[in-house]
Amino acid sequence: MDKGKIFRQLHQGPEILLMPNPWDPGTAQFLGSLGFKALATSSAGFAFSRALPDGAITFDVMMQHCRDLVAATDLPVSGDLEKGKGDSADSAGETIFAAEAAGLAGCSIEDFSGDPDKPIYDFSHAVERVAAAAEAARALKNDFVFTARAENFLRGRRDLDDTIKRLQAFDKAGADVLFAPGISDLESIRTICASVSKPVSVLAPAPLSVSELAAVGVRRVSLGPRLTTAAFTAIRDAAREVLDNGTFGFSTAGVTFAELQNLYSQGIDKDK
Repeated sequence: MDKGKIFRQLHQGPEILLMPNPWDPGTAQFLGSLGFKALATSSAGFAFSRALPDGAITFDVMMQHCRDLVAATDLPVSGDLEKGKGDSADSAGETIFAAEAAGLAGCSIEDFSGDPDKPIYDFSHAVERVAAAAEAARALKNDFVFTARAENFLRGRRDLDDTIKRLQAFDKAGADVLFAPGISDLESIRTICASVSKPVSVLAPAPLSVSELAAVGVRRVSLGPRLTTAAFTAIRDAAREVLDNGTFGFSTAGVTFAELQNLYSQGIDKDK
């Protein structure tokens, strides 16, 4: 089964692709059981699960995490690989080969350098990195969906013109999907979709709806760290109820022990 081909087709279907981001094998299986058609890793979700800040996971550890999630589900998985293996264009290509070897159906590489003094790669260097990654993706035996990310809005540079310029250049350089996370204004999203020829992904922009995003041309919605923060919110609220009120009302609603036991027992039965 060519999961890369399936993943690509999901960007071309009649419906917008809704892609949640599990942070461990358990949440990958759980989300898959709910009816989603593809999953993506979350660099932030995984980091928080290991008591680390986003950006603190090494590349090798991240790739093992990707292998673990791929093994936990039959769905296509895309890897949130941050800037990839390194800063150079060659390292961007090497990132694609590593992603394919981990069993990923696709991955994203961003133009955020991780350097607080110069957080966004210079335009020409960012484009060179995308071109190298796209060339590597085309060299693979199986289909592979490469997403190029423009990080301006997540990094305090609210420059729509520069973001569109970058996405257009990434488009021409061979990226399969274009992603500018952090933009929640519908008109800006509409402008981006009209400015490029490749599918556009967005990071779940509350309070906009899926139907509104589809109407302006968005093809994919990633939940990013949204489910992770929602899970931590539920844990915090439950803990506060116990500590502040001395009650356990949180335990009478939501997913039950039996539901989870049944779900994960099916995985054991399948392995036998």
